[in-house]
Amino acid sequence: MPSNRNQAITAAIDLLASGGVRALTHLRVDERAGLPRGSTSNFFRTREALLLGVCEHMVARELPEIAVGFSANTPEDFSESLSMLFRHLVGPSRKITAARLALIVEGSHDAGVRSALSAGRKSIESSVLPALVALGANDPLLGVQLIATCFEGLFLHVLGRHADIDAEAVISATVRTIFTPVKTPQ
Repeated sequence: MPSNRNQAITAAIDLLASGGVRALTHLRVDERAGLPRGSTSNFFRTREALLLGVCEHMVARELPEIAVGFSANTPEDFSESLSMLFRHLVGPSRKITAARLALIVEGSHDAGVRSALSAGRKSIESSVLPALVALGANDPLLGVQLIATCFEGLFLHVLGRHADIDAEAVISATVRTIFTPVKTPQ
């Protein structure tokens, strides 16, 4: 059985995913989690602490899932791993991904959330970088940025706009770009 703290974080993620940051209050988290009034504030004294706790939890939960997918032998395998990851993040992990989008918007004017999201992104990027190096990407650091930007844009379109996008084609094109040899002028 999850601890009360984990129940509070799960409820906070649900609220962020369904109603954005405006929906997130300590009282609503207590109610959503079925916890006694005041429980969430015992774990997270401030709203900022609650937001940071959610950010840390999301990274801790997703990092192992993400790291497993990057033992590809070819760029094509890598592309397929990314596509599977994307399907997972907008499928079974949809709530966490929607909550992350809400936090990204909050981070535009909240330095603490922005810093926590940045640290989480760096952790995730560092798990992707070795695969790009091993597979011979032209510029692995740029490749990581391309993948992150691709995913974030796809999340906005798929979850935010409910757009009908062929995400696999977009991911595949991004990976091809990362591994396409750079032509030098002659």
